[in-house]
Amino acid sequence: MIELGKMQTLTVLRIKDFGVYLGHEGEKESVLLPRKQVPQGTKEGDEIEVFVYKDSMDRIISTTRRPLLVMDEMAVLTVKEKTRIGAFLDWGLEKDLLLPFKEQTVPVRRGEHCLVALYLDKSKRLCATMKVYERLHSDSPYQKGDQVTGTVYRVNPEIGVFVAVDNRYFGLIPKKEIYDNYRTGDQVNARVTEVRSDGKLNLAVRDKAYLQMDTDSETILNAMESFGGYLPFGEKAEPDKIKRELKMSKNAFKRALGHLLKEGKIEIGENRIEYRKEK
Repeated sequence: MIELGKMQTLTVLRIKDFGVYLGHEGEKESVLLPRKQVPQGTKEGDEIEVFVYKDSMDRIISTTRRPLLVMDEMAVLTVKEKTRIGAFLDWGLEKDLLLPFKEQTVPVRRGEHCLVALYLDKSKRLCATMKVYERLHSDSPYQKGDQVTGTVYRVNPEIGVFVAVDNRYFGLIPKKEIYDNYRTGDQVNARVTEVRSDGKLNLAVRDKAYLQMDTDSETILNAMESFGGYLPFGEKAEPDKIKRELKMSKNAFKRALGHLLKEGKIEIGENRIEYRKEK
């Protein structure tokens, strides 16, 4: 059986001027591999690995090129254009891949990236979907403390940022761990903070406190420079203000201030933080 959307090894059944027909010995079904794709010296009975899809005329056709996305996998693709029926994605083939409006979890724009999977629509055409939650797995090899990478596929302000680790496994950056603005399609480097009982991963983008402190201290000093040599709020500032201005928690802010104070780099006032003055 020839399968749409998959790489498969097929046998050369017939050779024509415009290409070769591929299929399985003893079966009537066949698919055309255009002449420009046929390896030199190909003869009947040879086996060729191809990807099978439908061309712009909705005819089943094959190619020796492997696209960026195949059935049963997920990949991050770039939006090439938007039309009245949806967005078209670059997946490495001559015919772009349609992402219908109904399969977009958020509106996409030209040039953006999105994590998608393949599916067959009612007309047996290959299309993309951003609805990947049900396709993710909970049997990752990762343990607490491991560093991972992934793609943001959903943002819920009340819960957190949903991440497809390795574009395959369930991951979540809980609301309390979010110190930046994320969009669907963003790439994330994170640390596993917990492997939940259901196998899903809780993540944090910040390092462990004792490792993060130097980075946070540098962030504070850079912010002071941008404000003209001081920080216009003190250690009693509201957590939301600290998060907005410095992208860190109040606890992390106070740890970094203590570190800078111990090093003699700053002075802490009631409503501002300044560089320590030489006496």
